[in-house]
Amino acid sequence: MTLDLRGLNPAPVTPFTEEGDVDYDAIQRLGSWLGSIDGVKSLVVLGHAGEGTFLTEEEQLEVIRAFVASTDGRVPVIAGITKEGNKTAALEAKAAVEAGAAAGLVYPSHGWLRFGYQQGAPQSRYREIYEESGLPLILFQYPDNTKATYDLDTQLEIAGQDGVFATKNGVRNMRRWYTEIPALRAAYPDLQILSCHDEYLLPTMFDVDGLLVGYGNIAPEPLIELIAAGKARDYEAAHAIHERLLPVTQNVYHRGSHMEGTVALKWGLVQRGILDHATVRTPLLPLPAGADAEIAAAFALAGLGTVSVPA
Repeated sequence: MTLDLRGLNPAPVTPFTEEGDVDYDAIQRLGSWLGSIDGVKSLVVLGHAGEGTFLTEEEQLEVIRAFVASTDGRVPVIAGITKEGNKTAALEAKAAVEAGAAAGLVYPSHGWLRFGYQQGAPQSRYREIYEESGLPLILFQYPDNTKATYDLDTQLEIAGQDGVFATKNGVRNMRRWYTEIPALRAAYPDLQILSCHDEYLLPTMFDVDGLLVGYGNIAPEPLIELIAAGKARDYEAAHAIHERLLPVTQNVYHRGSHMEGTVALKWGLVQRGILDHATVRTPLLPLPAGADAEIAAAFALAGLGTVSVPA
């Protein structure tokens, strides 16, 4: 059965203890809270926000299991598939299935970021992963300013393959967005289209079925309202939510590097009462002094307070 991701799909952070180990108690708090919110359709772990490639293989599988357990299996857990080669990525996906993952978000082979890809290579990546693992897959469209972004023909071919049921689009080029999203819709009406433009969601909200975003860690409630406004074509309501969240967006995602957003997300979860601190793994580094206070002030302006975590 195809998963229904038409709503909010947070990409949870991976909490760590202050000593740097995976904090499974904090995973239980985070996963149980997110999984209790009506409109959250899945939890997408081991991505950029989740520092997935900074974990050992054993830790990756334990994180999948921990997030599955955090919601008693009520909300499907999707795993980032990030290994470089097709064979290793396929084995990674197979292990993720055994750990309880319901689908896979397939990252481009990382060498493509620098050198680009041969025509047909991305298609082979998705095909081999699915054939080995049977894991339903999400097409991941990287930003336009990387060499790992897929042209329209490549996207269409991947979207038509067995096992591919959704696309997470982060092209960050509205010219391409307004050309390629309608083409994908026309070719594959059942393909679930998800935006991951955390730093400027508003322009994409009227064209998608849902969101797959790290932002979902810290502001799931207003993001679910934003999705509903987009589906209703209610620009006034969507813009009001955008304006309410703008101080948070600026303090989390409008920083020097998008990677700093992961650290800021953890500070946001401190503000919401889920985490006690914002420990990350290198090569991520702490934010500059005072950033935690700036983030706290932004959350106060947006009315995002402490939450109760389900028992």
